[in-house]
Amino acid sequence: MTHPNQTRSAKERVLIFDTTLRDGEQCPGATMSFEEKLEIADALDAMGVDIIEAGFPIASEGDFEAVSEIARRIGRASVAGLARAIGADIARAGEAVRHAARPRIHTFVSVSPIHLEHQMRKSQQEVLDIITATVTQARNLVEDVEWSGMDSTRTPIDYLCRAVETAIRAGATTINLPDTVGYATPDEYRAMFKAVRERVPNADKAVFSAHCHNDLGLAVANSLAALEGGVRQIECTINGIGERAGNAALEEIVMALKVRGDALPYETGIDSTHLMRVSKAVSTACSFPVQYNKAIVGRNAFAHESGIHQDGMLKNNTTYEIMTPASVGVTKTSLVMGKHSGRAAFRSKLKEMGYELGDNQLEDAFTRFKALADRKKHVYDEDIEALVDDNIATANDRIRLESLTVIAGTRGPQRATMKLDVDGRSVTEEAEGNGPIDAVFNAIAAIVPHEARLEFYDVHAVTEGTDAQAEVTVRIARDGASVTGRGADPDTLVASAKAYLSALNKLMARGGRLHAQAAE
Repeated sequence: MTHPNQTRSAKERVLIFDTTLRDGEQCPGATMSFEEKLEIADALDAMGVDIIEAGFPIASEGDFEAVSEIARRIGRASVAGLARAIGADIARAGEAVRHAARPRIHTFVSVSPIHLEHQMRKSQQEVLDIITATVTQARNLVEDVEWSGMDSTRTPIDYLCRAVETAIRAGATTINLPDTVGYATPDEYRAMFKAVRERVPNADKAVFSAHCHNDLGLAVANSLAALEGGVRQIECTINGIGERAGNAALEEIVMALKVRGDALPYETGIDSTHLMRVSKAVSTACSFPVQYNKAIVGRNAFAHESGIHQDGMLKNNTTYEIMTPASVGVTKTSLVMGKHSGRAAFRSKLKEMGYELGDNQLEDAFTRFKALADRKKHVYDEDIEALVDDNIATANDRIRLESLTVIAGTRGPQRATMKLDVDGRSVTEEAEGNGPIDAVFNAIAAIVPHEARLEFYDVHAVTEGTDAQAEVTVRIARDGASVTGRGADPDTLVASAKAYLSALNKLMARGGRLHAQAAE
């Protein structure tokens, strides 16, 4: 890689540091299972990500185990574990990544006056001493150490330079100056890096990194501006997930550099044809739907409804598309499957859409597809996507829906009769509610008593028409922890039950005890 302080060549290499499994997972409701983390890590490695931040090893035993297993199985990318500037954190992170082909410890400490006064309650000199001790400790464990100055963009430049110089002197090989609260503008962020690199005498001994949050919608713009300030590593997440408003979106950064190489003469090692597939994997694992108009990977990113746009596209697709759908792994086909389609065609279609299913998963998905095709006149790509995502999400669930009957109407009260498979045992219950959805959720609570509170409920049609599948998203919370579930079905009430059960299964998987009533 060309060093940041050397003269820029035609295309300089920018490292992509993916923190989907760490910062991305910290957003409320986005917790992933052990198996989901491994699957996503494999996909990130195959796509060409340079550094995978696999988690926060000291946060929990589950996080430690996930980071350790990812470190063992990833052969190409560096694997990083996050650690606060605390000895125990750094030791734990070192233990978690020690089996990686290229291990990295990423340690951070606050540097802004507001953080030092109100959070750390330390003096500037005390923090500098902490930086020296903890970076030295990390460097004694691994050769690749990244240091981050939390809230760098609200830190006086003189002190920021002292902190950076201290970290590099102690052995940091990468310096990350994050816009932790999404406060900076592109010009400010570019100028900060330029000033630090010019004023810190040992700046040439480290790679500088940008880590931006999207509170003002500037995360990607700030990340790209940082390149002009000398940054050669960008930290980002798939679909832009992350705390609060999220992080800079990996797919947007990668495609901005690829499409606008004339204005941004940098390149990454990312195979962009994997972007849609990885986006779907993360969306499914987190049960976080991707907004329809999301750049690059949104459902409407390559859709054209305006007559003027359609006319231009028919004449030449470059009139309204600055990149091809194929360049990000998207196909243009929207209606090719029906009730007469066979397994081979279904498998081929799934592969075209970015899915690789095992034999059992494929058989389950195909059975559900045929059932859907019998109920719907037209089966769209979006229908298949919703069906398969729902099938994958429920593969390892402890609670499954077997049947549901709902009595609704103007006379009331509404009543739901539900049969669930709970840990291999069928349980049936009836419940009333203030409306059919309330009755369905009450029936679930009667079979699986729990203290979770419904925070969010949303339903939308996957495609057009009165026979469209309903896709329902629910978010439930307990003891301050939120999880999100999704379900799809032509019957809105069934989709609602599936979504609630999906969320409840995730809550149980996070350590909650299951109190199902005994079958009579």
